[in-house]
Amino acid sequence: MLVLTAMLLLTLAPPPGMVKVSGGSYAPLYAREDDRIAVGPFLLDRYAVTNEQFREFVRAHPEWRRSKVKRVFADVRYLGHWTGDLDFDPALAKSPVTHVSWFAARAYARSLGKRLPTQAEWELAGSASEKRADGTLEPGFSRRILDWYARPTRPALPPVGSTYRNYYGVYDMHGLVWEWVDDFQTTMVGGESRGGGDGDLFCGAAAADARDRSDYARFMRYAFRSSLKARYTLANLGFRCALDLPSGKKP
Repeated sequence: MLVLTAMLLLTLAPPPGMVKVSGGSYAPLYAREDDRIAVGPFLLDRYAVTNEQFREFVRAHPEWRRSKVKRVFADVRYLGHWTGDLDFDPALAKSPVTHVSWFAARAYARSLGKRLPTQAEWELAGSASEKRADGTLEPGFSRRILDWYARPTRPALPPVGSTYRNYYGVYDMHGLVWEWVDDFQTTMVGGESRGGGDGDLFCGAAAADARDRSDYARFMRYAFRSSLKARYTLANLGFRCALDLPSGKKP
């Protein structure tokens, strides 16, 4: 059965709502010039998970409702923009769900047989512009990301699909919300991602050892991830899901 499933994944179109991101190599921000991480092909959600999609999850899994979730898995701001366990402003139905912890995002993904993307996978997909798999050298690409980082979070987020569609067919990698990755703290600190970390490790001195000190957008993402703990929930932090291809990484 597993072999048959793998063969089907190779020959059939991606599941609804997902696109294939071709493999490649990823250069960590902190690495020697010739160090690269191989990233196998994988499937990625076309859009971030929406409020209405997450509501279906908590409806089916009551332990993740706002009134029932254990504080070890989510802080007091969990789903704070909702008006109740299953209620929110209808205008937010198609907007990305935020105020969700890493634990909750991971549970959602697993409920669908998916997982969160790794940091390397997210960065590989996020480096694509509208026309190129690697748009990082295109004039204005990094500037557009930094301009978004500089803007305050909107009180009501627009619907998914509001920003550009990249080379792979993925929307909103930049310009809508920050997104959880499965190994969000392994860049700056050791140990598994649930163990927390010291955000103070990211400082000006650390930047001196970076591969590309001009890539300030990546510095900001790495600093942001290193400041997180798995139970944190933020108004500008959502997620999307990934899925292995037979030659891709295992969750």
